[in-house]
Amino acid sequence: MSSLDSFEAAARNTSFKQAAAELNVTPAAVSHQIKALERELGCSLFHRFHRGVELTESGAYLLVAIQRGFEGISDAFEQLRAQHGRSSVTIRSTTAVSSLWLTPRLAHFWRSYEHISVAQIVSDTGKDAGGCDLSLHYGDMSRDSGECRALFHDRIMALGSPRFSARHRIRSVADLASVPLIHLEAIDTGWTDWHAWARALGYSGPLKSAHRVNNYVIALQAAQDDMGAVLGWEGLTVDLVDAGKLVKLLPQTVEAPLDFYVKLHNQTSDRARLVFNWLAGR
Repeated sequence: MSSLDSFEAAARNTSFKQAAAELNVTPAAVSHQIKALERELGCSLFHRFHRGVELTESGAYLLVAIQRGFEGISDAFEQLRAQHGRSSVTIRSTTAVSSLWLTPRLAHFWRSYEHISVAQIVSDTGKDAGGCDLSLHYGDMSRDSGECRALFHDRIMALGSPRFSARHRIRSVADLASVPLIHLEAIDTGWTDWHAWARALGYSGPLKSAHRVNNYVIALQAAQDDMGAVLGWEGLTVDLVDAGKLVKLLPQTVEAPLDFYVKLHNQTSDRARLVFNWLAGR
């Protein structure tokens, strides 16, 4: 029995006698432990009355600190239990990032770490990433809390199918005003739209709004089907460009205002940290 055990039990029960019964020792033993703690701290922790005891201001402060410590220990236990009961590392990401960036890389990851199972939670709702080990984001990493690492800082370009490019032969940003454009309407994602992209390159005139979608993967598929030009984030569309499914319509690109980054939520899992480090290339 430690002096902190005696103090916590006596403070919670406001009684040395009840604390002694709970700890299966004598009231005198509890009193001795608390007096030793008071000598060590140099202050009184209890007001002692004939009918019982009452915490002093110092005692109340110490009790709150101990309770917070217990809460932290309890949280750690829960995380460790959850980690033990879950064999896979869970990663949350949007549909676009999952299909265009994450999934192809996981195929390479499993070649080296086939003993580690990775599960994906794919969602475009933008809700809190609770319940996962890692999450991938497009945003301002400097404003996020927790342990984060940049994946890549992208550039944005105008893309179209080879047939679309041959049909329209776009030579300047102004030429885009006369061709159908695929607009991504995804709320609260921070994704650059056609008007912002064109303004960054010095054009502020009208643009067509031929097609509107709320999913980036669908927008890219529509462009491959010759429906219009689409804005391409270089890091997400590199495989489509390398395969010749989409081509750059103009040589100019615009720097993306935000970062793609990974956030580590489960800091107690060695497997989660391994995947975290691998994705960030560290």
